[in-house]
Amino acid sequence: MNKPLFISLISVTLLSTNIYAESMYERFQTMQKELETLKQEVATLKEEKNSKSEMQKDADEESDAIIEIKSKNEESEEDDLEETLDFFDSRISKLNRATSGNRLKLGADYRFTLDNIKYTMADKSKAKNDALMTNRLWVNMFWKANNELSFHAQVAYQKAYGARSGASNPTSSSYENFDWITNENAYDGLMRLKNAYFFYQNDTFASLDIPWTFSIGRRPSTNGHLINFRDNDGASSPMAHTVNVEFDGLSSKFSLLKDWGTYVKFCAGRGMSNAAPKFSTTPYSETTDIPEIDLVGLIFVPFNNGHYSFNTQYYYANNLIDSISLTDQTQGFDTVGGLHSFTANIMIQGIGNEWSEFLDDSTLFISGAYTKTNPKNNKRMLYGAVDAGGATQTGESKTGYSYWIGTQFPSLISKDGKWGLEFNHGSQYFRSITYAEDTNIGSKVAVRGDAYEAYFTEYLVEKYLSMQIRYTYIDYDYTGSNGFFGETSGASYSIEDAINFGMGNIVVDKAQDIRFYIRYKY
Repeated sequence: MNKPLFISLISVTLLSTNIYAESMYERFQTMQKELETLKQEVATLKEEKNSKSEMQKDADEESDAIIEIKSKNEESEEDDLEETLDFFDSRISKLNRATSGNRLKLGADYRFTLDNIKYTMADKSKAKNDALMTNRLWVNMFWKANNELSFHAQVAYQKAYGARSGASNPTSSSYENFDWITNENAYDGLMRLKNAYFFYQNDTFASLDIPWTFSIGRRPSTNGHLINFRDNDGASSPMAHTVNVEFDGLSSKFSLLKDWGTYVKFCAGRGMSNAAPKFSTTPYSETTDIPEIDLVGLIFVPFNNGHYSFNTQYYYANNLIDSISLTDQTQGFDTVGGLHSFTANIMIQGIGNEWSEFLDDSTLFISGAYTKTNPKNNKRMLYGAVDAGGATQTGESKTGYSYWIGTQFPSLISKDGKWGLEFNHGSQYFRSITYAEDTNIGSKVAVRGDAYEAYFTEYLVEKYLSMQIRYTYIDYDYTGSNGFFGETSGASYSIEDAINFGMGNIVVDKAQDIRFYIRYKY
């Protein structure tokens, strides 16, 4: 075989393989797999040749001479092939070393959003924004040291177009850069760390055949399960019915039954650190201010076969806070108590058993949540001095519930698009920790009342450029859905009581958001 021609053919094969892979890292990996396949084929050809040579040892002298000549030609071609493969293997290795040791992966996720927002207050007054435009950019980074250890990071930017009026008002803007939501609101033009953590995985744990993982750092704890459908993202591990905030912590997952998809995952995190300022008399010592806010949780999935799944989640958060003053939020926080939360959901991905392509690509889910407060003896959590139930005593625990149903189905106008419908309801004292939910009018799953949503997502250029139109409508029955946990911002009054208490102009009765976005993701 002509060697230059052969090298050219191999070059085209390798460099054009999966040319639309998501990153250079994946292209390198694909090319290396192709090289290994070709090397294996060469080895197989050698084995076949040697086997044939053994069978023909007893051939006559003339045949032996012919076979010897042919064999030399074959060996020459095989040497050329091996030399070519070694050449490309060496070149790819050098290229990988020049790009962080063959382990680097970068991604960009940019989104332009236009929101039409309307509010109806309890006293029937109105507030609105006809055209809120925002930019959001996520830069994703991934480094893989080996098959067990990797590092993940994401930095984020989100800001309204131009300068935003009202952002300097201390009463309304003091929580704009709160750590739980620092990358989920259109605040300023700074690029911030959204998550950064290392991820370790192994197929055995303490000599047992139990695959497990361990991770610690700034957690990927937003866009969790179920809310990820309408956000058109892969799900992070928390169940977003009750947790959707940024926080720092650790997690460890243990896979128990492979056939059932059974696993258990332990999580722990810190939402606020009690530490004195750097330039104080005793830097970073504990203070008399807010103690640490910690959260511990357990995710247990007894069954998930990719078609049907049943998922559960429990957590307890301690030392939760409320603002001291509703009218002057610059005064700081007060510690009010803890919160128990339990969530369970059932999801069907592919309705029916090959009844139709439409149903096979449809998803249905039902989720329920229960919360119970654990207030300090002298504090009120989620209720005021006098509420609709007549509660006046401090230290009284409150329970709440919420349910959420939704479906996502194939687009009716394109091949790859997805459409969805969702509804959720929350009781008077339900409390989720979902402040980072990507809904500008406030978390819909935190609602004490009813929330309705419809959306459709369509792709404009393959899987890289997409657009979405989404409509969210929230009808509040009680106040405090998007507040903190005490009697100041989190108290749950009926809309009628809020009017009677003279709060009709500061309490939202109904809210809606019509959102359009264009998103580039690579």
